[in-house]
Amino acid sequence: MDTDKNKPVRERKRHLKFQLECRSCQASSTEGLCFEELSQWSQSLERLISSKYGIKIFQAFLKSEFSDENMEFWLVCEEYKKIRTHFRMTSKAKKIFKHYIQAQAPREINIDHKTREQIRHSLKAGCTGCFDEAQRIVYGLMERDSYPRFLKSDIYRTFLESVSKSVTM
Repeated sequence: MDTDKNKPVRERKRHLKFQLECRSCQASSTEGLCFEELSQWSQSLERLISSKYGIKIFQAFLKSEFSDENMEFWLVCEEYKKIRTHFRMTSKAKKIFKHYIQAQAPREINIDHKTREQIRHSLKAGCTGCFDEAQRIVYGLMERDSYPRFLKSDIYRTFLESVSKSVTM
């Protein structure tokens, strides 16, 4: 019963926190951002995250939805792919597994048990593409779920409005 009474308060606090993050992100990220780039973000998730501004704004949005571990994991995997030494790759893979993959991990991503076990097996075998399937799953989740909500969000609309106003001035 108490949770029902507190729900509007929690929602207002969450919304206020989100608005503050939007303003902070907007103040630090809009310099150099043009309307063309921002409008291209609506074409695909790939375009959004290929933009240095887009990825920051999308991360702020995901954080407001408590699902920023997905983008964080995806980015860590991209960095992992750039590692060239076997020792560093093995060390980083173990950290990624502990932080995102294993059950009850601090930033556990939403993947199925089969994929989790395939990763565990790949790590033991020293496979370099051990996170590829999990990264594909997480990307798909963001593309189907978070990305459409982002395009409808206050943060994206606020950026569109602020940049379009500067174009018309």
